Amino acid sequence: MPVGGLVPQVTDDAAELVVRNAKIHTGDPVRPHAQALAVRNGVITVVGDDKDVAPHVGPATKVVDALGRRMIPGLNDAHLHVIRGGLNYVLELRWDGVRTLRQGLEMLREQVARTPKGQWVRVVGGWSAEQFAERRLPTVAELNAAAPDTPVFVLHLYQSAVLNRAALRAAGFDRDTPDPRGGLIVRGRDGEPTGMLLAAPSALILYSTLAKAPVLEGEDKKTSTRHFLRELNRFGLTSAIDAAGGFQNFPENYSTVIELAKAGQLSLRIAYHLFPQTAGQEIADLTRWIEMARPEDGDAWLRLNGAGENLTWAAADFENFAQPRPELGDYEGEFEKAVRLLMEHGWGFRLHATYDETIRRDLAVFEKLAAEGLFPAGNRWLFDHAETVSEESLDRVAALGGAMSVQNRLSFQGEAFLRRYGPGRAADAPPIRAMLDRGLTVAAGTDATRVSTYNPWVALHWLVSGRGVGDVVLRSRRNRVDRQTALRMFTVAGAELTGEEDVKGVLRPGCYADLAVLSEDYFSVPEPDIAHIESLLTVTGGRIVYAAGEYEGLDEELPPVSPVWSPVAHFGGYQASGTAGARQAESLGEVVAESERHRAWRVGRGLASDAVESPFDPCFVL
Repeated sequence: MPVGGLVPQVTDDAAELVVRNAKIHTGDPVRPHAQALAVRNGVITVVGDDKDVAPHVGPATKVVDALGRRMIPGLNDAHLHVIRGGLNYVLELRWDGVRTLRQGLEMLREQVARTPKGQWVRVVGGWSAEQFAERRLPTVAELNAAAPDTPVFVLHLYQSAVLNRAALRAAGFDRDTPDPRGGLIVRGRDGEPTGMLLAAPSALILYSTLAKAPVLEGEDKKTSTRHFLRELNRFGLTSAIDAAGGFQNFPENYSTVIELAKAGQLSLRIAYHLFPQTAGQEIADLTRWIEMARPEDGDAWLRLNGAGENLTWAAADFENFAQPRPELGDYEGEFEKAVRLLMEHGWGFRLHATYDETIRRDLAVFEKLAAEGLFPAGNRWLFDHAETVSEESLDRVAALGGAMSVQNRLSFQGEAFLRRYGPGRAADAPPIRAMLDRGLTVAAGTDATRVSTYNPWVALHWLVSGRGVGDVVLRSRRNRVDRQTALRMFTVAGAELTGEEDVKGVLRPGCYADLAVLSEDYFSVPEPDIAHIESLLTVTGGRIVYAAGEYEGLDEELPPVSPVWSPVAHFGGYQASGTAGARQAESLGEVVAESERHRAWRVGRGLASDAVESPFDPCFVL
């Protein structure tokens, strides 16, 4: 837009993009605040005031007025299943941000009506019963009523899944289907599956059932991934570390992001990990990958970061807080072989570890290898999750040169954790302050998409407030962090996990031009509203990859969502609840709806008259 005082000049070093009139939090302690910046060749060239960027405005420079809004470095989710999420995004009905089960079921019924024969309706992650006004899951009867013939699969955290009759048939479940190891098929009096699947405690039964649903093919996988990345850009994300995961095979499931990277069509920088998929074959897989590639292969948009988040299946604990902590068998032998192999060949790794009992056993293996000089040896390694890690274990992590990555899984599972372990344990789950006090790198992420939502502002709200999506206070005040620290965990710390802290996570000359102009000022908005912030303008590598509000239309065009019946084509992704005033009105509407539902229930049981009652209190009738 033309701006008074910024006159285009013919210059050899003209910027491609200038953003001015902003409240910039640079993240750079040398210059923490600024009003404008200039970008050339995807890199920041100037950070300062309008007068500092004015000489760099040429005839072709795109000048964007931030209108006094807050600008921050682009967010970096340090633990996101972005590759797997992208391959499935357009097939999934998202309940992220939905405030009532009633609304969720209405969305589901509407989607069933447009879903063609042979396809499933699937609700996979990003929500919890804790967020609903009704505080419960959908019932099998409700799914059967909504979809008598279309398979419906609803995943709830790492705990359970609800299937309708059609989904049970499509998945091949009947009275003779045996319970898989670590899972339970709930059965009725007649021995037939009811439609409830329980992780007991392994979530494999949930994910293996989901894997039976139809998948995307060909160009639809690229389109789905590009729309998912755009959805992440909507919240100011410009980078993510992909933590791999079950049913994500290398190289076949990575081919889509590789092709998009070659075509210059990624809008999010991805550092990815490799996760052995077959129990008993882990060492062979790791050996093969070490011969094929090494960490940091790739470029600024797509690069290998190491192995994990599992190295061997036997060493993985399960994070279902509705169940007791799993007792793992002997796993140290193969686990030591995997860690030794990686460290000897210069590969870093990340480890899924929920409980301190597991972390202590892993550390004992690392300390054994440290005696041979393999720890610390310059290879980046870290523990993920660590909800119950002890201070003693953190001291050992620090001594071995490790780092930590925490996720807001307890935003969605916090009340289950509270019921099982009590308020004392919940107050320090995970012990973020103890991690920071030891000088450890502590990065933050979401662990989306199959449990937590991919919206990073929900995680930032959890870091600052200690509250879950049900608004229950979980973490103690001493174990919360201030807003600047939380933001650093979502920017600089993530860059440290990939060795990119010199070029990513701060806004200063020479760094990647990755930034977000926010809908609300993160540093001054009321604490409950942190979770409702979005980006109005997201820039990755100098490219405007997301634009809304006054900037709508400045971003890159995407192909239409395909297939046309996709839930994303009709509902989008995260269901935003808007400003505080809008949320208040929404809450009032929910109360009214629930009141009417309760009245109908009473009428149906003969406990109240069906007559429409007067809205006036007789005490006030003249």
